[in-house]
Amino acid sequence: MSKKLLVIGSVWPEPTTTAAGCRMQQLLGAFLRFGYNITFASKASRTEYSLDLGKFGVVEVAIQLNDSSFDDFIKKLLPNIVIFDRFMVEEQFGWRVAEFAPKALRILNTEDLHALRKAREEVQKKQSSFVIDDWKNHPMTLREIASTYRCDLSLIISTYEMEILQKELHIPSELLMHLPFMIDASAISRKKFTSFEDRQGFVSIGNGKHSPNIDAVKVLKQEIWPSIRKELPDAEIHIYGAYLPQQVSQMHYPKSGFYVKGWTENVDVVLNKAKVLLAPLQFGAGIKGKLMDAMRTGTPSVTTTVGAEGMHKDLPWNGAITNNWKEFAQISVKLHQNKDLWETAQEQGLELLQTMYDGAFLQDRLEERVNHIRSVLETHRKQNFIGKLLQHQTMMSTKYMAKWIEAKNKSCT
Repeated sequence: MSKKLLVIGSVWPEPTTTAAGCRMQQLLGAFLRFGYNITFASKASRTEYSLDLGKFGVVEVAIQLNDSSFDDFIKKLLPNIVIFDRFMVEEQFGWRVAEFAPKALRILNTEDLHALRKAREEVQKKQSSFVIDDWKNHPMTLREIASTYRCDLSLIISTYEMEILQKELHIPSELLMHLPFMIDASAISRKKFTSFEDRQGFVSIGNGKHSPNIDAVKVLKQEIWPSIRKELPDAEIHIYGAYLPQQVSQMHYPKSGFYVKGWTENVDVVLNKAKVLLAPLQFGAGIKGKLMDAMRTGTPSVTTTVGAEGMHKDLPWNGAITNNWKEFAQISVKLHQNKDLWETAQEQGLELLQTMYDGAFLQDRLEERVNHIRSVLETHRKQNFIGKLLQHQTMMSTKYMAKWIEAKNKSCT
């Protein structure tokens, strides 16, 4: 059986700046292990943080949006599988893939439910309480779910998002697969962790292009850090993240122990120096790479219900979960001071990684699911009536809008 994979990325992967970049690197690694020849294509511009995929044997191709050159490209490549990185990419290129590579298995890598994150952000700005109908009735949800139905399989990173997709919107389980971050759990042990005595202070990590992270830094600065500093007058917190905006850079104030450091090339080095990671996230979706990194490095974390959502099922957290800022500060101080409490939290993080994020097990499940759908693809698609409906020409507004833009662009040259 031929094994050619095309990944269409919304951006070039940046594992050192975003959790999404780490997720994509893990997916590419999995399919390389499965024996696929991989081509990664994107219309985005590269940045200084973009991963050099060629080092891993992945072919890199720049593509254009709303241009028939993509049609020629995919007809020549003839991939067996196409992965769309985020639903917006499926909207832009999905109809072209369906038309010019109809036998290719179409997979949507959601990263997270963008509409859920957007709905929560809008509610937060109104200082209201989020309810599930805010997501169900959001216009972006319609687009995201339509994309899910047009694909043969959607990879869902969070157990919570799996739950609401099936219970609230009744999306067939055949179209969904829970696939969280994939970690080499066997390589992680307490023996490799930096000890309690050799760590000091707090850390917070988050990409500045991600609005939940900016909000979290504001909460830290205004609500949480003053209380921690009152109890621990010499404590420091170091804020890391690429693309931090000026409003965050201006929060740098060493006199209060609040240091804005910016991007770090190696997050493990940073986390191994800190005793506790703080992530007071008020909105968002998916699962959080910073919290996974904390577990990997044996660093207890304090976060919110949104922060830990979909990450731990009924297992105890790697630290504490609270939405009350006073309690948040109190438990952060306790974790920083109490070695027994800190080591218990560390052990709980290890259990979480080994139970839910074992990479070898998850990769085997992914390979088995992909192989099965490929072997019954025609039947699989026949059972997806809504998917067929959304592929019908009368529903293809994105296709004809793209064709109109393409024609307009040609007339202007």
